[in-house]
Formats: sequence, structure tokens, C-alpha cells
Amino acid sequence: MLPTLPDIEAAAEVVYRAFAPTPQYRWATLSQRLGTDCWIKHENHTPVGAFKIRGGLTYFDVLKRQGQMPRAVISATRGNHGQSVAWAARAHGVPCTIVVPHGNSTEKNAAMRSLGATLIEHGDDFQASREHAIALAAETGALMVPSFHAHLLSGVATYWWELLRAVPTLDVVYVPIGLGSGVCSAIAAKLALGHRARVVGVVSSGATTYADSLSAGHVVPAAVSTQLADGMAVRVADANALAILQQHLDHVVVVSDAEVAQAMRTLFVDTHNVAEGAGAAAFAAAWQERERLRGQQVGVTLCGGNVDADVFARVLTSTATQTAT
Repeated sequence: MLPTLPDIEAAAEVVYRAFAPTPQYRWATLSQRLGTDCWIKHENHTPVGAFKIRGGLTYFDVLKRQGQMPRAVISATRGNHGQSVAWAARAHGVPCTIVVPHGNSTEKNAAMRSLGATLIEHGDDFQASREHAIALAAETGALMVPSFHAHLLSGVATYWWELLRAVPTLDVVYVPIGLGSGVCSAIAAKLALGHRARVVGVVSSGATTYADSLSAGHVVPAAVSTQLADGMAVRVADANALAILQQHLDHVVVVSDAEVAQAMRTLFVDTHNVAEGAGAAAFAAAWQERERLRGQQVGVTLCGGNVDADVFARVLTSTATQTAT
């Protein structure tokens, strides 16, 4: 299921019709804090502020090339995947419906609507929204666009392909795990390039299905309680993603909302880039493991910056934890 190097290179051609490669920088202050070289991959610089757009572009490109463009699409999301699907659907003139849980990010909802998507609020978490979207697709004949699929992986892998080619000396990369497209794409790019970097997964302590499933050797649902890392708020791991991680993931780091908030503040202070909760989770994990990283080249993805302004304001002014020092 993992894309090969030719798959990723072909996907890059599709992605670059929409936007240029995103930058990766070795931030001096972050590196100083971490005690070793720290590279940030800035997927917050895509046209929708997150990495997911790459997958949407390649998914719809495959449908077009295969003559299978649907009359309508539907999907479920906490926001970034929905923006990706809405962007690509609009580009191909396909009506798009997105199901989100109640209480979803108001700014992500507004962004999806601005891209032409019709939003439906259903359920209390992503899994409930996903199940409702699947039922609506069966009822209406719309194509259900999943959050984890081979055609998505080839596009998402382009950002890891960019980073690993740009920094061939990386020893380890940290990747947040939502439903698994980001981390599996990192593995795909590593294998395709024959890169040495270890891939470390990051899960929220308020959404541990992947950590629990990896420990058990099979899918184990877990209740979702994170209030900050909505992009990682998945209740049921994907079996196909789990199989890939079981074979190729180095290990998993579990981060709390407090650690994520600290990472959001640190990233803003040192780079003046906004990271949403899931977008800061990779640095939170690296910070947690900083003692073992001395002397290594560390890659961290800032995979999304789509945090609501009021949430980010609270994080920046919070005294619950202090910025990493």
C-alpha cells in the first residue's frame, strides 16, 4: 500500500501545479533549547495551512486520470482533511459535503465553507462523524473520500520526500498520528529514498488508540478527551495504517495537552509561526525526549497552523506551563 519513489515523484508533479515545496529551516533558538540541531518542516505554509492538501490533490488527480470522477463527494474531518477535499473538489467542479462533529473548530468550519463545502454537524467526535458520512454516501451515491487511502499517501509523502532530500543527515523525525496518513507517508518517503532517519510516532494522551493498538497488536478503540490536539483526536485506529506502523515505526511518544500547549508557545516565541495543537505535537515529543537526542539531527513537522484565534490566545497567555527553557 505504501507509495514507491516513482509514485511520490509523480505525486509531486501534481502537488506543484497548486503550490511550491514548503520550506524547512534549522531554527537556531529551537536547536539551542533542544540541545541539538532541530529542523522544522513548515506544512503550515501550504494554501490551506496544513499538509492534508497534498493528499486531496493526488486523490482527485487519480480519479480524473482513471475516468472515475464522481458526481459528488462526502467526507468527515476535524478540519484539515476537509479543507483538502473541499479544495480539490472545487478545482474539479465536484459538489462536496463535509461532516464534522459538534463543537468543531469554528475557523476550520469557516475555511471549509469558503472553499465551497456544505457542512453537516453530527456526533461528538470524528468517529461518529465518519460513520455518519459513510451512511450518507451510501444513501446519496456520493463518493466517500476516506482520511486514509493509498492515493492520499502518495501526495502526503511528497512533504517528507522534500524534507528528507533537503536534510539527508537527519537521524530521527517526529510525526503526529491522527488517522495515520502523515506517519505512514513519512515511512514511505524514508523507504523510497533509503534514508536512515528513524520515524517516531506521536499520540495525544487524550487519544491513545494507536499507542494502545500497537501494544496489543490489533486495533483497540480508545476514548478521546484531548481539548487541544483535535487533528489527533481519533477514537479508532485504521487497521491498514496500524499494519504499516507495526512493521516500520521506531517507537511512540505520548504527549499531554499541557505539553502540546508548551510546544505551541515555544514554536511561536522562537519562529513566530502559529502551530495548532496537532501541529505542535511533534516538537512536544522531541522536547520530552531531548536528553536522548543530544548530538542527533532532529526533524519535526509543523504539520498545521489552523488553530482558532481565541484558543491560541488562551494558549499564549496560559500560566499552566511555561515556555520550554
